[in-house]
Amino acid sequence: MLLLVSSMIIQLLFGFPFMVVLLGSLILYLTVYMPNFSMNVIIQQVVTGIIPPSLVAVPMFILAANIITSGQAAKRLIGMTKAFLGHIPGGLAITTNAACTMFGAVSGSTQATVAAIGGTMRPMLLEAGYSSPFTLALIINASDIAFLIPPSIGFIVYGVVTGTSVGKLFLAGVGPGILIFLLFSLYAYIYSKRNNIVSPAKATWREKIDSVKSGILVMGFPVIIIGGIYGGIFSPTEAAAASVAYALILEGLIYKTIKFSDMIDHFLQTGVVTGVVFVLVGAGNAFSFLLSFLRIPQTYLPPLFGENPSQLYVIFIVVVAYFIACMFVDPIVAIYVLSPIFAPYVLQTGVDPVLLGVLVVLQAAIGSATPPFGCDIFTAQLIFRRPYMEIISHTPPFIFILLLVTALLVAFPQIALFLPNAALI
Repeated sequence: MLLLVSSMIIQLLFGFPFMVVLLGSLILYLTVYMPNFSMNVIIQQVVTGIIPPSLVAVPMFILAANIITSGQAAKRLIGMTKAFLGHIPGGLAITTNAACTMFGAVSGSTQATVAAIGGTMRPMLLEAGYSSPFTLALIINASDIAFLIPPSIGFIVYGVVTGTSVGKLFLAGVGPGILIFLLFSLYAYIYSKRNNIVSPAKATWREKIDSVKSGILVMGFPVIIIGGIYGGIFSPTEAAAASVAYALILEGLIYKTIKFSDMIDHFLQTGVVTGVVFVLVGAGNAFSFLLSFLRIPQTYLPPLFGENPSQLYVIFIVVVAYFIACMFVDPIVAIYVLSPIFAPYVLQTGVDPVLLGVLVVLQAAIGSATPPFGCDIFTAQLIFRRPYMEIISHTPPFIFILLLVTALLVAFPQIALFLPNAALI
């Protein structure tokens, strides 16, 4: 295992794409220690990882996100949110937080949310007097609420790996997502007060009504996705297809921001992003197979958990493992590799599989914005052209809030489980 771990660390330090890190290290290990092992088995495991039908929803949600990111949806959401929240202390920061949360319910993509909301709101925040590190930390952490608010690629992958209902996971993410939004907004309020930041003038009722008229159709996305699944109209995969159709209608026919010729670029971008996601998923499945083949979980986990471990202890170990893993590797890979290993031990103690899924995906959300290799850190670095240290310097308060939400979920599981239990799906 030393060779495997050393190879991954060295490749990460040299900046190799993570799909290369996983597959390259795996092939190196097999070549050195198991030269007679057939590489066809690894290829089969990569393919096996990407063939579950539920994964069809992933490119659909990515395509819908590409369409609305290039159109008017983000600006209309921001306008509507600013009209109602902009005037209160910390209003612009709270507007950014709310817009990221709502756009996450529209796009399901953290990177799309960073680009669409951050690109518009950051100049406004800077002009109002917010520091650059605060604006960057707010944008990347608020964008990660998209990992919890449905549609969520993290929930889809977790559901596929563990066999947990994706519909229940979608609903279970709503409560924690709203709680994170409220706590981020409270922090923005306190930050604004402490730094004497002046809020914009209060919008008139006419401006509020006009903003609602402008942006209300964008909120059709969560209605279609959550309402369709909850009402038994759609499966999660069918809801993804419906979201693409709604995006085309909204941006193409109503807002008239995209043309038929633009769809070629959207299809190409979707293909590239989907290819990256699916290669990571396939590589994660192959890596998980190797760990199982070498009996790594059976060797190291029983001594770690001990005999008759408590639910709290098992959850603590799992949360810490995912938190550390997602600081270094892509969250999707961490979910795919670790979930088959930990899930059986956790479920034996009676932990609700839906609650476990929410805790796992929340750690993935935290890891997306946590140094050293959080993917949203590098997305922000690419979009805003700011130094790495500037981007991460104000992240600790937001990470603390996210860890606090983790603790609250463990103490009060109904924050996540109320909706799926009420829905009876």
